[in-house]
Amino acid sequence: MAVQPKKTGYIVLGLAALLVLALCLCGCTQAPASAEKTPTPAAAGGIQSLSVTGSTTVLPIAQSAAEDYMDAHSNVDIKVSGGGSGVGVQAIGEGTTDIGMSSRELTTEETTKYPNLVVTTVAGDGIAVIVNPANTVNSLTLDQIKAIYQANITNWKEVGGPDETIVLIGRDSASGTRSFFTEMVLKKENAAPTMLEQNSNGGVLLSVGQTPGAIGYISIGYLTDSVKALDLDANGNKIEPTVANVKSGQYPISRPLLMITQGAPQGLAKDYLDYIQSPEGQAIVAEEGYVSLT
Repeated sequence: MAVQPKKTGYIVLGLAALLVLALCLCGCTQAPASAEKTPTPAAAGGIQSLSVTGSTTVLPIAQSAAEDYMDAHSNVDIKVSGGGSGVGVQAIGEGTTDIGMSSRELTTEETTKYPNLVVTTVAGDGIAVIVNPANTVNSLTLDQIKAIYQANITNWKEVGGPDETIVLIGRDSASGTRSFFTEMVLKKENAAPTMLEQNSNGGVLLSVGQTPGAIGYISIGYLTDSVKALDLDANGNKIEPTVANVKSGQYPISRPLLMITQGAPQGLAKDYLDYIQSPEGQAIVAEEGYVSLT
């Protein structure tokens, strides 16, 4: 009977030790009060993802707009990739992306195959004909450009330039820029098989800039001092490939830039497209060298 108080004391000491251990464990797993963060309303809803695929012409607008949009929405992850307008239309048509990008209108075959596609115009653009900076030619007519790309003119001296063989640079078959150039400049006829194909505007820009005698065509949003952009000669009137001339309708090789959804855009896709069409989004369009909608 004399040991009972001692047992009781051990039990009390044991419970106290467990309490101290529990408090220590809590202290180890909880963040300090100063590091605690209150979730934003956006973050509390979890991460929302959006995929945008297609035209390399539209890509700079989509990428810059995505970065600004994600800066303002911490729970959004927008992934933008190229591949060409054909890839973008097929991807949205087959449901493997949320938004397709295209620098050309949908073809009859595409609207028949994918009847639910809805097009949203996000910007305007012009196609600039470019040559190597060393070339002394400053302008060409549309007929001369067509003759050059069909190899009916093969030397720059035939259009007032140096005695130098013309090197044709163009885009691959998935390109909306190629489709538009073929329709508007080549009058739906094929370019010569000697044309060297690149899979992006940047690829054409690099090739023409590094190749004496080369000629190519790119979006005006990609123009840099590494190439010379030719004026278009329309009945003696020289028209520069500028945003102002595209906007005024004077520059003839111009087109809308498109984003495409399955049905009317909804949810995050709608909010993202609304942002690109907003004053803030159109400021991005202008900063990237394209033609804004307003």
